[in-house]
Amino acid sequence: MQKTTESDSHYDELEKMSTKELLTNINNEDKKVAFAVEKCIANIILLVDVIVEKMQLGGRLFYIGAGTSGRLGVVDASECPPTFGVDFNLVIGLIAGGDVAIRKAVEFAEDDTEQAWKDLQEYNINSNDIVIGIAASGSTPYVVGGLSACNKNGIVTGCIVCNSQSKIAEVANYPIEVIVGPEFVTGSTRMKSGTAQKLVLNMISTSVMIKLGKVKGNKMVDMQLSNDKLVDRGTQMIMKVLSIDYKTANKLLTKYGSVRKAIDNYSL
Repeated sequence: MQKTTESDSHYDELEKMSTKELLTNINNEDKKVAFAVEKCIANIILLVDVIVEKMQLGGRLFYIGAGTSGRLGVVDASECPPTFGVDFNLVIGLIAGGDVAIRKAVEFAEDDTEQAWKDLQEYNINSNDIVIGIAASGSTPYVVGGLSACNKNGIVTGCIVCNSQSKIAEVANYPIEVIVGPEFVTGSTRMKSGTAQKLVLNMISTSVMIKLGKVKGNKMVDMQLSNDKLVDRGTQMIMKVLSIDYKTANKLLTKYGSVRKAIDNYSL
């Protein structure tokens, strides 16, 4: 059975299209992605809730993938600490071929069925943790092998794939199958499939962090103050919540080092 992600594009003779035609047609395809993700919300709920449960027991979240899928996992993991103030070892992204593969493709790295488990063992993975495999194809050996090994060792698994009835979805305890259809450029899964995976990753990590108390109201009160823009944003948050002037709010932020602590300690 041919994979949906490998099916011929709905468009042909792309090289003859004008710039406007190219951009319009790509955008028309992209519009379909959010609706495909919407169909998966019930399954995303199940995965989010089990991640929260595991993290409340001291567990961590791991993403494993290859190529674009692996990079997306690394990006989502790396954005959690600055956004939500969590430890860098709470959400961890692993890519086939190691960190060098983030920038440059490592030949045949994704074909090793044993490497993902070896990579996970370097972090002393245990039954409190949860592992999500990311693979547009749903058949990447690196991911299949990693999830299979996790299952054998009592570690909860999930996945984000873009083909139905895939091997990875069969292996994962909590599968998410976002079927976005053929890519604009046939087989180029960095496009709609990558967008779908990014959307789901955003939903998972953001929802998990909110449920863990890392957001107050709608504000990132635990964000890292790593540049002037974020210091200003934090100061503005404190001003609004406490109804005080900018200078006072900035002094509080400087003193306590976080928006949450500044607000909590204001009246003490």
